[in-house]
Amino acid sequence: MDLKRRHFIAGAIMGMTMLTAGVAIAAGPMTIYKDPQCGCCEQWAEAMEAAGFKVDIRDEADMTPIKSRLGVPADMEGCHTAVIDGYVVEGHVPLEAVQKLVSEKPDIAGIAVPGMPAGSLGMGNDPQASYDVYTIAKTAGTAATVYYEVRPAQ
Repeated sequence: MDLKRRHFIAGAIMGMTMLTAGVAIAAGPMTIYKDPQCGCCEQWAEAMEAAGFKVDIRDEADMTPIKSRLGVPADMEGCHTAVIDGYVVEGHVPLEAVQKLVSEKPDIAGIAVPGMPAGSLGMGNDPQASYDVYTIAKTAGTAATVYYEVRPAQ
């Protein structure tokens, strides 16, 4: 997919999301760590940028040290790892969940979408997708809870 088409798609997604979410972004810059060869990570980053986040992309050939340093539990690992306002955003987290995180500022280390769910942001952006966004606790070993649910529109 060429760059102009990606930007158009990311912009369209952002426009629809901002209309329905009605959330203004008042957050610091977002640093995204990703594999330099990963296209889905690029799409996710473009969607965040199109939504108004100031994005700093850092290509990393080995993501393991990044995830370890930021305290991402192995069972919560996703494709890429982002940091915004001191929170970890792991994997294909939808824009609405990121907006909720920076708006509400909960007492957690971050949020995660484990794996690479089909239809998630950057993985096809399917409105019929169904998956959960989990919390990453500040204390290792604390059970994750569901932070945000993605369900098909009824």
